[in-house]
Amino acid sequence: MKTTIFSFVLLVGLSLAGCAPKHPKVGLLIHSYDAPRWQNDERYFTEAVKTLEGIPMVRVADNNAEKQLSQAKELIKRGAMVLVVIPVDQSTAAQIVTLAHKKDIRVIAYDRLINNCRLDYYVSTDNIRVGEIQAQYLTKIKPKGSYAILGGPPNDNNSRMLYIGQMNILQPYVEREEINIVFRQFANSWTPEEGYRLAVACLEETKNKLDAIICGNDAMAIGAIKALKERGLLKSVVIAGQDADMKNIQEIIAGNQSVTVFKRIKTMATTAAEIAIHLAKREPIDPYLSTISNGERLVPSYLVDAVAVHEGNVEMTVIAEGN
Repeated sequence: MKTTIFSFVLLVGLSLAGCAPKHPKVGLLIHSYDAPRWQNDERYFTEAVKTLEGIPMVRVADNNAEKQLSQAKELIKRGAMVLVVIPVDQSTAAQIVTLAHKKDIRVIAYDRLINNCRLDYYVSTDNIRVGEIQAQYLTKIKPKGSYAILGGPPNDNNSRMLYIGQMNILQPYVEREEINIVFRQFANSWTPEEGYRLAVACLEETKNKLDAIICGNDAMAIGAIKALKERGLLKSVVIAGQDADMKNIQEIIAGNQSVTVFKRIKTMATTAAEIAIHLAKREPIDPYLSTISNGERLVPSYLVDAVAVHEGNVEMTVIAEGN
């Protein structure tokens, strides 16, 4: 009897192992190339998938949520066993998760959380910590004065997380009446044009009386720098961004931007690729260290450390990482 049971279990195990393809297809759905970093994310991800003997399939939605949904359906039909999604819109991306699960396909949210669905995994940086790093650095330079917050799009969960982190640091200064937040608006997109539009509105509203600007990302910071330059305010207003885009590193070296936050993109992309391949091959996954609520469940999360990049540590951070 024991021999029969053992034989059955062995046959089932061999059958399940045979179901996992040697070269699984993994889909990567990118929201847009609206910032230079996303091409690096794609490159590191696809390289890691290929190294792990997977087949990457990449689609870019050009910030069109319906297009991304259509691309997800296409990749599912083409045999993707796992989808890694940088969502355009959280509610539409939740539909992607639902569609994938109907086909027993797992979904990993990359960099941006997908809310209100049974999301399988989340790989990102701790975006609350990113916001804290931005505010901590600027308050060391300007512990008193008028601050502006130019947030990212409200339909992106990262915008909210960044804002929470920023206010974790700024609120005590506000309560002591050392810092006054004179302008606070969220952008329509993570672009230089939006950064410029909001910065101009801020400068008009405050009559150019401003000490610091915290931007949602580096692309928006480029727009803010343009607005400050037009008014002869460069270097007198401290600026924070995030993503460590090369153009912004150059602005930091030139003294026009104070700090950016470097996300270890290579580590993030490689981690997402490794999880995707393990899921596709039905292999065990390294234990996750945290969970984040997306409104539906506590999502197993892999969060990579971030670091402030300023004029004094560019070589030790961004250049050393190879970005």
